[in-house]
Amino acid sequence: MKIAVVGGGIGGLTAALALLKRGFEVDVYEQAHELREVGAGIQISANGNRVLAALGVLEPLKELSCEASGKEIRLWSTGQTWKLFDLGQESIARYGFPYLTVYRPDLIGVLADAVRREKPDAIHLDSKLSALDAQALVLKLQNGKEAKADLIVGADGVHSRVRQALFGEGEARFTGIVAWRGTVPMERLPAHMRRRVGTNWIGPGGHVVHYPVHRGEYMNFVGVVERADWKIESWTALGSAEDCAADYAGWHDDIHRMIRGAPQLYKWALVGRAPMERWTQGRVTLLGDACHPMLPMLAQGAVMAMEDGLVLARALAEVKDSAAALERYEAARKERTRRTVLGSAENAKRFHNPRLADAQGAQEYVDREWSEPRIRERYEWLFTYDATAAPLA
Repeated sequence: MKIAVVGGGIGGLTAALALLKRGFEVDVYEQAHELREVGAGIQISANGNRVLAALGVLEPLKELSCEASGKEIRLWSTGQTWKLFDLGQESIARYGFPYLTVYRPDLIGVLADAVRREKPDAIHLDSKLSALDAQALVLKLQNGKEAKADLIVGADGVHSRVRQALFGEGEARFTGIVAWRGTVPMERLPAHMRRRVGTNWIGPGGHVVHYPVHRGEYMNFVGVVERADWKIESWTALGSAEDCAADYAGWHDDIHRMIRGAPQLYKWALVGRAPMERWTQGRVTLLGDACHPMLPMLAQGAVMAMEDGLVLARALAEVKDSAAALERYEAARKERTRRTVLGSAENAKRFHNPRLADAQGAQEYVDREWSEPRIRERYEWLFTYDATAAPLA
């Protein structure tokens, strides 16, 4: 079977690698002129690293990444700290795999190298999709070429052209939340900030997440604030340090150290989309942000795309009829990804609660919302999932 994967991001490359390892003929069509990611970080919890281990790329990625020893909550104004949960050896003991904080270009590089080891010419750059004939299973590319396949996978992100061809644009709603991101050279930060933990600063109307990436050489910074004057969804739009600092006026100086230390800061509007009721049509399907984009409040967007890729490959290998296999894949993933989308939206409210304005209210709120039972309720079902063995619906 010849499979065309549209999009050479994390989900598309994971799917391609999983399919190639099961003997399928796979080609990846990526619109960029070169296969590279913007400099940013992601968190990969045990459930995502279980996928990477199954594909044989976890060990090379670990050499480039940081293994988080824990997660913590800090109060926006005073820096008061609460432990969220232990990771490191605790993650391995509980879930069998580590919790990594990863530089996105490192992950893309490891996946692309593995794909090319399976098939050297699998990745086609400068191959932006201009039109899709879903009946004939033909991709028409902006460079004038066409590609015929037996099955098509749309892994082309939140603005997916494959999704648009199948189901239309779909409704998108601005959440009233804007995110900032940057990567700060670690040497620009004081010693007390150079720890291998994931830190989440919470406050009324905003929060900040930061963690080390690329062997600890950078600190990845993501700031999220409630404001209604920026509605550009692209996360490659440049912003200024002055504008970012104004969004965090009155916040702890550790936040401002990162803002001042970032060589560049980018901002993008967070847009919400309802989970799709279906994302497969005939022998065309979607995965990752193309079908279930989510707010970045559970740190599971990239991980869900990786899980999708592996489950898709399993379905196509185990179910003889390809159209039926795609339906099985979608059914196996729909409720889990829906729950993750909704959980991410709930965390946005939790991180920005007005009770966090003063220390006393924050103490009571954190004691309740981040008690061990509630943490387990929010995260255990995510981390224990096994995409290598989960039943195909």
